[in-house]
Amino acid sequence: MSVHVERAELPGIGTRHDIETEEGRRLSVVTFREGGREISVADEGDPDRAAETVALTDEEATALSEVLGGSVIMTQIAGLREQVAGLSTKQITLRADSPYAGRPLGDTRARTLTRCSIVAIVRDAGVIPAPAPDDVLHVGDTLVSVGTSEGLQKLADIVDGV
Repeated sequence: MSVHVERAELPGIGTRHDIETEEGRRLSVVTFREGGREISVADEGDPDRAAETVALTDEEATALSEVLGGSVIMTQIAGLREQVAGLSTKQITLRADSPYAGRPLGDTRARTLTRCSIVAIVRDAGVIPAPAPDDVLHVGDTLVSVGTSEGLQKLADIVDGV
């Protein structure tokens, strides 16, 4: 099932994007021309009226998108693991003694050496979905990885400096 997103220009204000949920509720995100945004949930009795509106700073919007994107990625990975024989996932926590602490993800050469992919980095309360090679790794990061069991073990060894 695909989700339909409606875009509406709000003259002098900005842009509104609406999504209707499976339960028939309308969620809207208004991005203001002068900066900032707000999320609203339409009133069930009057869809043209917001029942609740929450303003978000840039940092809050980024954090929310990371949390939502990360949870979607984790759900999709779990579904893949159940559907594809030979595909495994592993969460590898970056230890303080790792040679890659404070270095870019690309320095691990994970994909080249193990044929595994690091599909997300879980850091503190946030998630970096589809991390780029220049994303710097921090002690305590959890690397969410997909590949064969053997490749994932090799990746863990590389990250641990073994």
